[in-house]
Amino acid sequence: MTGRRAVGVVLAAGAGSRFGKAKGLVRADDGVPWVQLACRALVDGGCAEVVVVLGAQAEEAEEAEALVPARATVVVAAEWASGISASLRTGLAAAGETEADAVVVSLVDLPGLRAAAVRRVLDRAEDPLRRALARATYGGKPGHPVLIGRAHWSTLAAVVHGDTGAGPYLRAHGAAAVDCTDLGGGDDVDHRIDHRTDHR
Repeated sequence: MTGRRAVGVVLAAGAGSRFGKAKGLVRADDGVPWVQLACRALVDGGCAEVVVVLGAQAEEAEEAEALVPARATVVVAAEWASGISASLRTGLAAAGETEADAVVVSLVDLPGLRAAAVRRVLDRAEDPLRRALARATYGGKPGHPVLIGRAHWSTLAAVVHGDTGAGPYLRAHGAAAVDCTDLGGGDDVDHRIDHRTDHR
């Protein structure tokens, strides 16, 4: 099907202050880096390529880059400390260098995210994909992944600010809600006690 090319974007720039370390450096119990799990879910779910947005302290960003799969593109959000909006803008700018019709955005601290959720959001996004907006929901609550058609990128980048992501824009523009409750994996991990997870 033409006009259905998506690029995945993994937001992994934060310092992870509540967790105790940058989440871009965290590994699952079996040793697999969270950032690799995020990339795998996006690619296996139907994304043609993946962009990983790093940040935090420069040395941590360099260490995290070593954990990123070779096929992924790494970009650094210079203003990552100002909030998730800076990471999102950086990811959208990188996606703008591709031929993608949409981005599928996820977070590095969702190690349980399933490729099936990515696939479901992509499959249920309206055509044309360039104008589509959709996001996964879990138990009626908005979550990730989030699909943003290319037609929205420049406007969204101009309005996001601080530690507010795409949520307000998605609500204002009637993003489709895609129920992924049955798939699980929608909870982010903010504390080390939550670290253990099943990432099938």
